[in-house]
Amino acid sequence: MNMPKEITRYCPKCNKHTKQKVTTYKAGKRRGSAIGERRHEEDKKGYGGQKFPKLAKPAKTTKKFTPIFTCNECKKKWSREGIRVRKVELVAV
Repeated sequence: MNMPKEITRYCPKCNKHTKQKVTTYKAGKRRGSAIGERRHEEDKKGYGGQKFPKLAKPAKTTKKFTPIFTCNECKKKWSREGIRVRKVELVAV
């Protein structure tokens, strides 16, 4: 799927239509000190095997693409609900 790098959308902060830059959402770096990460390690430790079964093959053939829109004037960011796509390409229009 091709998507433009810049799109004209309504900006609620500026209260008008502005050019907005489109980028893809990328998850941040996982922290080992986070409570969920520590709890998961604790559950995996010791006897009883893996907490979650290791999948032989993934059930889904696509990943979700979440676009992030950044207003060029006020620099505020918005994200839209993710859509399932095999491949996303941001193209200059």
